[in-house]
Amino acid sequence: MRSPLLEAMGLGSFDIAWLFLILFVITIVFVALFVVLFVQFNALKKKYRKFTKGKDGKSLEKDIIGLFEDNRFIKNQNEMIQNDIQEVQKRLRHCYQKMGLVKYDAFHQMGGQLSFCVCLLDERDTGFLINSVHSTEGCYSYTKEIQRGECSLSLGDEEQKALNMALGA
Repeated sequence: MRSPLLEAMGLGSFDIAWLFLILFVITIVFVALFVVLFVQFNALKKKYRKFTKGKDGKSLEKDIIGLFEDNRFIKNQNEMIQNDIQEVQKRLRHCYQKMGLVKYDAFHQMGGQLSFCVCLLDERDTGFLINSVHSTEGCYSYTKEIQRGECSLSLGDEEQKALNMALGA
């Protein structure tokens, strides 16, 4: 089949069936793209309807502004909480955190295990040691100061055990 238009363009020997085949393939590709875009559009439309359900532009604007204000409030609260945590951590350094306790019989078979030695230390291993010795005549308590895990006075066996327990805690 001869076409005067194709001959005028210099394609007189071109078979028009190929042209129809190419146009058919292009049409199929466009239809497939249209279907894909239509499905995506419907999904987006569904999300948009869900987002704007019962609202207009002004109420959405108020909601978004409210969310930004809530976000700002949460950030401020977070900063305040972080500052409070830092303050608590500073104070905690001076609190007694480590403890060692040893119960013993000071006079072997005379008073039972009523004597004790307790050691309380802070984060820097500074604190005190209390030794309470129970006997049949009474109870006597002694304190010793601990600086950086050491005592300037000599320690008894039970006192050393309590100090080692506190340092190991």
